[in-house]
Amino acid sequence: MDDTYSVQTTAAETSDSGGLDTLQALKDGDTFLVADTWGDLKGGADGLFDQDTRILSRLTLSAGLARPSRLSSGVSRDNVFFTAHLTNRPLPPMGERSAPAGVLHIERRRFLWDRRMFERVRVVNHGIEDVLLPLAFDFGADFADIFQVRGTLREKRGTQHTPTHDGRRVTFRYTGLDNVERTSCLSFSEPPARLTASRAEFMFSLPMGKRIDLYIECGGNACEAPDALRWRQNALKAQLSMRQRRRRGASLRGPRSPLFNAWLDQSRADIALLTTDLPTGPYPYAGTPWFSTPFGRDGILSAWQMLWLDPSLARGVLTYLARRQATEVSAFRDSAPGKIMHETRGGEMSALHEVPFGLYYGGVDTTCLFIALAGAYARRTGDLELIRTLWPNLVAASEWMRDYGDSNGDGLIDYARAAETGLSNQGWKDSEDSIFHRDGRFPKGPIALLEVQGYAYAAWLAMADLGARLGDARAQAWEDHAHEVRFLVEDRFWMEDEGFYAIALDGDGEQVRSIGSNAGHLLFSGLPSAERAKRVTRRMLSNEFRSGWGLRTLAKGQARFNPMSYHNGSVWPHDTSLAVAGMARYGERDAVAVIISEIYTAASHFQMRLPELFCGFDREPGEGPIAYPVACLPQAWAAGSAFLMLQAALGVDVDALNGVVTVTNPTLPNGVDRLAVTDLRVGGSKVDLIFERIGEGTVLMPRGKSGDVRILTAR
Repeated sequence: MDDTYSVQTTAAETSDSGGLDTLQALKDGDTFLVADTWGDLKGGADGLFDQDTRILSRLTLSAGLARPSRLSSGVSRDNVFFTAHLTNRPLPPMGERSAPAGVLHIERRRFLWDRRMFERVRVVNHGIEDVLLPLAFDFGADFADIFQVRGTLREKRGTQHTPTHDGRRVTFRYTGLDNVERTSCLSFSEPPARLTASRAEFMFSLPMGKRIDLYIECGGNACEAPDALRWRQNALKAQLSMRQRRRRGASLRGPRSPLFNAWLDQSRADIALLTTDLPTGPYPYAGTPWFSTPFGRDGILSAWQMLWLDPSLARGVLTYLARRQATEVSAFRDSAPGKIMHETRGGEMSALHEVPFGLYYGGVDTTCLFIALAGAYARRTGDLELIRTLWPNLVAASEWMRDYGDSNGDGLIDYARAAETGLSNQGWKDSEDSIFHRDGRFPKGPIALLEVQGYAYAAWLAMADLGARLGDARAQAWEDHAHEVRFLVEDRFWMEDEGFYAIALDGDGEQVRSIGSNAGHLLFSGLPSAERAKRVTRRMLSNEFRSGWGLRTLAKGQARFNPMSYHNGSVWPHDTSLAVAGMARYGERDAVAVIISEIYTAASHFQMRLPELFCGFDREPGEGPIAYPVACLPQAWAAGSAFLMLQAALGVDVDALNGVVTVTNPTLPNGVDRLAVTDLRVGGSKVDLIFERIGEGTVLMPRGKSGDVRILTAR
């Protein structure tokens, strides 16, 4: 994903909690929870986290003397509830009474709301006799910083205070090296028969056919006594909030395609889950568990994927990032005036500068993408009022591109980390081995990445267009800069013998001649000539890149190619979606529809939820895609990829500045014969767009148009 620790294998990831692929995640705001499929927290990669601190590291349930047997478990389709269905193993004799295995149904149902975990444990006796049920919970709170949980070693920690407890609650306290006291409280609706600082034991008498409910809460402040009413009231609030987030913007449905709709519904639900309503507006956090925080690049690209359906995300992202724009030079933070942030964190280690990610700027592409998204947002919405508000930030970002982003004055945006604590590679492929020469050598810096020049090209064009609309005299100079970047890329990155673009230029200006998916992002920006775009598209659709489940990040046969790697041959859905959108920009539609079908089929093997990435092995008959074990799930730009790819296939372009929706040569994915886009808002107008397959083609049928928006079709 997005920082220097993302590909390390830690003790947390190999503990008996299992890998990330076995963990179940819930999120609300800056609080998230990951647990195993029993609902247990076992102190590995799991826990209840609030603002990047683990406030509950252990919570395990036993019935009798053993862990219950698991029947099934999972997160609800709307991402509000986690539910585990369990049953008892044989219970120990209590006097003359005992219970055999499988007579008790134990349901653990939990959700997050208002920075708290709410859990209900319901036990139903399906046996033919009354049962005495010993139920116990082991618990603890280590207040580990999220970077510790991910494997970063700390020589010193703050003071862990002895937990205190009364009749039905336990309070945990930790004083960090930053002199901040962090607390959490775990409470039960019934007083345990025995309560210590790490264990609660209950003894329930459960008549046959009857049930008991036990309510549990945990949060970062003092506990109120949990009960059924609090559980129901807060569950309703959590559901209503999620429903509101899911219903933002236009909807997209395939009336005759229930499985395809399940993918769209899951993707929309994942975007809603990861979106946090901040004072600046909605912001899609990058992903759980490790990236449940605002990231610059991820937020921008996720918002861009959703822009045609829900522009509110782009507005929230642009506003948030503008307020955190750098104003000073800092090697530790990799910042310079005008630069847009890469990542922000709230834990103890960030506060103490043990890691630079409290407010970190080490992304070479985010500033260019910020400007480019602003241009796309203005065109999609016609909202020039926001652009006027952000204009000083946009100008400052363009000045960073001119003054700091181009460190050697050659007209290209480049990077070299300013401090050893920062990221060694600062594009989206940011693992240490992701940028290399054809022979496997790592290039010397500063490095000018191919796709970043495409983003810069789009940014300069956006500045020119917006500047002209706002009457800024620099508009023509910005347009000239865009054309200069285009010339430089075509001249210096193109490899005629390969029919492809080099992945980068190194510090000596030498081409880094690896063949990677970065060229797909260049297509997305619209920089290449039509002839070169056709050659790039043809190669990206070959079996070098195409796995049958999506496009690989690196072509087969390249040095360091490994389909099990993080960036060197795996499939990232968001990467595929940008390449697909780029191909469609140059007129490719049929292959786009096929790749969407492949990604959709991959999603069906992941319970309709696309992970951050998966392995890039070739598709084999009768087999599914191979999971990458520590991929984040869900991930915002993986979820958003469905919607960007469908926009590309349908050929929909929304220009609210001119009140026009243009649909160019639409096509539908294989197996989908009808798709409806409803309540698509264009300025003060709205329209429904119905796409239907008729014969060998796809036709558009506009419906429910209100206002003066025009619908144009093109081929």
